[in-house]
Amino acid sequence: MAKKTREELRNLREVKKTGIAQRNSSGESIRIIVGTGTCGIAAGAMNTLDAFQDELESHGINGEITQTGCMGLCFSEPTVEVAVPGMPNTIYGNVDGKAAHRIVKEHIINKVAVGDYAFEKPAADIITDETDDTTKKQKRIVLRNCGVINPESIDEYIARDGYAALEKVIFEMTADEVIEELSNAGLRGRGGAGFPTSLKWKFTKNVESDQKFIVCNADEGDPGAYMDRSTCEGDPHSVLEAMTIAGKTVGANQGYIYIRAEYPLAIDRLNNAIDQAREYGLLGKKILGSDFSFDIELRLGAGAFVCGEETALLASIEGKRGMPIPRPPFPAVKGLWGKPTVINNVETWANIPMIIHKGSAWFSSIGTETTKGTKVFALTGKINNSGLIEVPMGTTLREIIYDIGGGIKGGKKFKAAQTGGPSGGVITEEFLDIPIDYESLQSIGSMMGSGGMIVMDEDDCMVDVTKFYLEFSVDESCGKCAPCRIGGRTCYNILDKISKGQGSLEDLDQLKVLAQAMRKASLCGLGQTAPNPIMSTINYFEEEYLAHINNKKCPAGKCKDLLSYTIVEDLCVGCTACARVCPVNCISGEVKEVHAIDQSQCIKCGQCFDKCKFDAILKG
Repeated sequence: MAKKTREELRNLREVKKTGIAQRNSSGESIRIIVGTGTCGIAAGAMNTLDAFQDELESHGINGEITQTGCMGLCFSEPTVEVAVPGMPNTIYGNVDGKAAHRIVKEHIINKVAVGDYAFEKPAADIITDETDDTTKKQKRIVLRNCGVINPESIDEYIARDGYAALEKVIFEMTADEVIEELSNAGLRGRGGAGFPTSLKWKFTKNVESDQKFIVCNADEGDPGAYMDRSTCEGDPHSVLEAMTIAGKTVGANQGYIYIRAEYPLAIDRLNNAIDQAREYGLLGKKILGSDFSFDIELRLGAGAFVCGEETALLASIEGKRGMPIPRPPFPAVKGLWGKPTVINNVETWANIPMIIHKGSAWFSSIGTETTKGTKVFALTGKINNSGLIEVPMGTTLREIIYDIGGGIKGGKKFKAAQTGGPSGGVITEEFLDIPIDYESLQSIGSMMGSGGMIVMDEDDCMVDVTKFYLEFSVDESCGKCAPCRIGGRTCYNILDKISKGQGSLEDLDQLKVLAQAMRKASLCGLGQTAPNPIMSTINYFEEEYLAHINNKKCPAGKCKDLLSYTIVEDLCVGCTACARVCPVNCISGEVKEVHAIDQSQCIKCGQCFDKCKFDAILKG
């Protein structure tokens, strides 16, 4: 590789585009693309990739086997896309070595798609669409390259207009024009608060300083969230390009990506991308032959949730303990090492090259009046098609759950969806048709958050769910301020009492008082938003709290201290299946005789209930 001038970059882009177009139009190439994001690798994607290589070699077939990032189909990993001349591209799910053998034999050799593993075309269109077709449920802007390019190849990124926006900013736009373009686009920060991105950049640009910094917050810590990780794994150059654009705009020459050490694949691909960008002269001194210099380094976090908060994150980069400090001054004015600093999260950064390249009018035409563009969600929980999705702002929860997510597992009844993780609230059935945007979610006591969306069904207990989130927040609190340190622990203890049938009506009142105090007095967003799950679930599911308190019952059958398992004598046939699976041997009885459960020894694991084929075990 060699450093590129502006003209050389343009020529390279056209050469790569032409090569791809010729390959696709000639109809002569066989391509097998294997999703190798973290979810794919965990499911065996590297073995799948090797299996395809072995199969092609054994049949003497010339074909290209390459890797890509997460395609979004996390429920069907390993996922593979197969392109064969004369046939439409086909996406296959759950592809192991056996499936690879069949795909090569039937699809590649005999030209017949393998229906056992293939997604129907409409489903594939919905999940992988990147066009402007308004009939599609998804629109990929942030994820435009994830599942499409090899994330370890800068050339493939460049072939899809990569670094065209940076080139435009360096040679054709002033700093004010860039900020105006972001303002006209209406881009709001995707980290949760939804603050206008253009204002952050403007504040930093207007501060006089000998040094300024650009920071990417990749410290994704919400339970069930993996949007930023997947973007870094599948399209790392989009983040680098955006940060470099910000550096040119605000007058910074150094950037940092703060990412948790638990993301080894994302770290490797980011480091690889940084090395490639430096070799091409897209990072470092005199980028593209201009007078502008900018470089990026990674800083690894140790997994502290509180370091997702801006000031705690900056302290960690500086080598200090990650603890928040009061604001103002805000980091845009006084941030890293006391210098003006622009901080955005991964998803926000990934939008910026497309806004600059395609224009603010294009971006602002997507979404709602107040919330422009798209939102990436990690759709998890009791959902058939869990995975990574990207939808226009304003899409309803019903469309996400039923049209994209395939509905609730096992045909169960939808109960609620949690957005915003431990900082958010629940969206109940009555709000299934509410548009997903910042203001709409806030109006019902929830929040956008960074993009985790956990779906719950009729078997989930809202007291138990709230207790889980409070336990997480208590564990992750830095302990600096009393409202969070003491208030969070007190709220958790009350929830624990209620879940064990030891609560009182006064406890509900105390939870509400403590929640308000934490919201008003906590130092940072962790403590201020930690009570949100409490207030949200009490508001919409107060009857469940009252059942735990007054009736000493958990309607969903989740809270173990309120559960009991008993054997119905008239239904028990003495098959011994329940006794064989009991981990503590508390079920007694001979073969073909009625069994009994020793309640003093039962740990309420439910294995006997799940194993019994005769409905002879009563759960209550």
